[in-house]
Amino acid sequence: MTIVSNLRQWSLLLRIIASHLTRLVSTQGAVVNPQIMAFFVLHDQLEVEIESAYSDENQIIWHVCKSIPSENLLHQTGTLKINKERRIQLAKYHTVLHVLNTITLRDYKAWITGVQIGEEYSRIDFNFENFSAEISAELEAKVNEVLNANHKIKSYYISEEEFVNRKDLLRTLDVKPPVIDNKVRVVEIEGFDAQACGGTHVDSTLDVGRFSIFRTDNKGKKNKRLYVKLQ
Repeated sequence: MTIVSNLRQWSLLLRIIASHLTRLVSTQGAVVNPQIMAFFVLHDQLEVEIESAYSDENQIIWHVCKSIPSENLLHQTGTLKINKERRIQLAKYHTVLHVLNTITLRDYKAWITGVQIGEEYSRIDFNFENFSAEISAELEAKVNEVLNANHKIKSYYISEEEFVNRKDLLRTLDVKPPVIDNKVRVVEIEGFDAQACGGTHVDSTLDVGRFSIFRTDNKGKKNKRLYVKLQ
């Protein structure tokens, strides 16, 4: 990875590094809490902590740093070191939210309207009529049953044309998955579900842990927000 931004860009963008390559994988359709995702390492020394990353229309990857980068990084070549502990936690929550959103759509016809993935807990919003404490308990039991079944998880790509004809791969009507080189990535929980997703997941549902819903909020007449935690 070679830094291609200049000092003027740094001063204008405050704390962003640009490069043409990255190993960071975003959680498509989810907002990740702004904590340390990775570290930029130069000459085996920790230089910059990275909070998030995104690409622009020119395929430049912008790495948002916790602090203003040193001028010494300009035009230097270094490596990205992933924060493995954080990545694993995000993967666990991302996987369990797939299980949850599949059950809510299948059994209650509830579509996702928003989601935020974190390390300690996550929240997810649904267009969910007649939600109740009894349904919340049902969801907990159904999700944990799937997690304990040890379903293997895999990912693969399908053509954009196939994706357009596979409405079963959608879980939200508001956010569409990324299309790269006319292909869409699919994450499949074998024997349970498949959906379009660009994010990171664990290898098996048994790796997730025990799921619970510890709080619910009303966000409008039909919109329900669920706060979920793993143990």
